[in-house]
Amino acid sequence: MGIILGVFFHFIGGFASGSFYMPFKKVKGWSWESFWIIGGLFSWLIVPPLAAWLTIPGFGEIISQTPSAVIATTFTMGLLWGVGGLMYGLGVRYLGMSLGNSVILGFCSAFGALIPAIYYNYVTVAGKEKQTLSFMLHNTGGQWVLIGVLVCIIGIAICGKAGMMKEKNLSEEEQKASVSEFSLVKGLIIATISGILSAFFNFGIEAGKPMAEVANAAWQSTHPGQGNFLFQNNVIFVVILWGGLTTNFIWCMVLNTRNRSFGDYIDLKTPLSKNYFFSALAGTTWFLQFFFYGMGESKMGNGASSWILHMSFIILVANLWGIFLKEWKGVSRQTKTVITFGILTILASVMIVGYGNSLPK
Repeated sequence: MGIILGVFFHFIGGFASGSFYMPFKKVKGWSWESFWIIGGLFSWLIVPPLAAWLTIPGFGEIISQTPSAVIATTFTMGLLWGVGGLMYGLGVRYLGMSLGNSVILGFCSAFGALIPAIYYNYVTVAGKEKQTLSFMLHNTGGQWVLIGVLVCIIGIAICGKAGMMKEKNLSEEEQKASVSEFSLVKGLIIATISGILSAFFNFGIEAGKPMAEVANAAWQSTHPGQGNFLFQNNVIFVVILWGGLTTNFIWCMVLNTRNRSFGDYIDLKTPLSKNYFFSALAGTTWFLQFFFYGMGESKMGNGASSWILHMSFIILVANLWGIFLKEWKGVSRQTKTVITFGILTILASVMIVGYGNSLPK
């Protein structure tokens, strides 16, 4: 029953992540950096501590009593993830929901499975001996994970090919009708960097586990025999997202200055109340992915497999939105076949990585 609930929670989280960008499309008259940081304030500063306050008694004390090294590592992973998250918005902006999410999340799922293994290969951590890259290379499950990463890269290459075919199939006007700022080369470069750096969120969760363990132990002491605490990871998200906020805030302020777009926030010529509402809705929806991700992981008990399942649901939902938004309208049947095959290849790679992580070590 726990596994079924875990899958269900991951589906809700995946739906939230695959859908969060949609409210941004309702924002009118604002520059990208303006609505992105307003949404981000809700995603990374306002909603995470509110969620932790509602679910974890004394979460502030847990953070304050955590060793500084754990806080620093978790925050740093958030900084690196923040760069990837920032570029996610740009990747979707230039490639669209379907192609952008497939490329970004393909890389994210693959490297999310690899980054902890590479880290533990060079930094000795008690209890993580079977999670190193060296161990993976000589273990059946680890070998399956590496095969999955290779398949993922192949799938991404196929999606990139579909993007090039789309460029040839559509006129410039038709491209802008499906994705207003479509730019394949720029989008693929940004999406690749985004996917790799976004995977650091998974390691941030691993780095912050001591905080979740304290929350879990406190809950279990008053709920004996009831399993793991469903909301234990919410305290980790507070610290990781401080890092994400730092990166995104600095860059958005740079863009506001460069583009002279600070006036967006008070421009009465735009629908200000609606812009703030939809930006806040997007940011809150974004955080819900990890709220439910943490619930799913607490039920499934496998961080790597949870990460892979989460990514696969996001890819599916984002591509359904891509179909709804008619991002591939007007392209040839061959192009549709290629993008479909590329997406299925990425999903297959996600399942292969998940299978590898499920094998005994």
